[in-house]
Amino acid sequence: MIPKNLIIPCAFLSTLLLLISCKTQSEFQNKADLTLRAIYHNYSIKDTHLLRETYPFNEDYTASYLSDEKQAKRKNPYSYLWPYSGTLSATTALYEIAKEKKYAAILEEKVFPGLEEYFDTKRTPHAYASYVNSAPQSDRFYDDNIWIGLDFTDLYLLTKDNYYLEKAKSIWKFIESGTDNKLGGGIYWCEQKKNSKNTCSNAPGAVYALKLFEATADSSYFHQGKNLYHWTKENLQDSSDFLYYDNINLSGKIKNWKFPYNSGQMLQAASLLYKLTGKKVYLDDARNIAQSAYSHFFTDFTTNKGKTFKILRNEDNWFICIMLRGYIELYNIDKNALYINAFRENLNFAWENMRENNGLFNKDWTGKTKNDFKWLLTQAAMAEMYARMAALK
Repeated sequence: MIPKNLIIPCAFLSTLLLLISCKTQSEFQNKADLTLRAIYHNYSIKDTHLLRETYPFNEDYTASYLSDEKQAKRKNPYSYLWPYSGTLSATTALYEIAKEKKYAAILEEKVFPGLEEYFDTKRTPHAYASYVNSAPQSDRFYDDNIWIGLDFTDLYLLTKDNYYLEKAKSIWKFIESGTDNKLGGGIYWCEQKKNSKNTCSNAPGAVYALKLFEATADSSYFHQGKNLYHWTKENLQDSSDFLYYDNINLSGKIKNWKFPYNSGQMLQAASLLYKLTGKKVYLDDARNIAQSAYSHFFTDFTTNKGKTFKILRNEDNWFICIMLRGYIELYNIDKNALYINAFRENLNFAWENMRENNGLFNKDWTGKTKNDFKWLLTQAAMAEMYARMAALK
């Protein structure tokens, strides 16, 4: 029998756990806020709303993620759209949890004015180009625009401000223009080079459409999201482990790279479909992807102090951030904290071991390798991850 003086009243224990949880949430929010501040301190360009892509600024930097090699080799004083859009996601995530005017002000005074410098109205449908309008015309990517459309949809769901919804719906028209019946459907990667249909455009495209359905109750978005999910599953899933390949070209050849964000977005789409339909098949899909991604993208690690935990492998940290979105969507359904706790442990370790005195992060989760140049999108991803963890209870 437990002595009476050792029995902790349930009400007291619940209060204690709540206080611990609130403290953890507050710490993560503070870390997200400090990282966002470090971004604007280190990457801002005087008298503009734009940002550098690297810190320190590297004028010889060549972007490796473009479809046009000639464009990538140009001198680029500003960030490309993709890294810049990471600041939209990070600030939106902070605004969602804090509901503070200062984050609305950052969006209105910093993020949106800079973002509009990429908005291309010379081609229709209007959409965001990969580089600023003041430079020679650049390619437009469907996935770049999807990430931005997702943020505008989230901002609408948060604020009910129709400006955000109209932006989200307008961008979706551009996404629709990137579809056809070749390979049985799906969204292309790049408007100017329709050679492949990639998981990075179709998986978040499914999430985007399903969120637009949540925002509008227009069933056409639901059916588009569901169809994109099934097309991606049928064409790009590795049936041996439930993870997703990178792309399929028009000849049907699959590029079998596996990146965290591709599986993470299918995890999020499956979770959303379960939430919207109640069909267990989608929950099973989500859980299968979650387990396999955990096995694939995490590995055993022991710190210098002898502590062991599952650490994230050295993938692009923004890819990891997008994977986290999927795990959060699943956690909100089943409350299985295994995967969320793994991210929490990694982010706590990262704060002490990946972060430098200037507030910027290296890419290696073990903290052993330092980067001479810090990529803007890495920093935005870290800010977003801390913000999203702060929202969890």
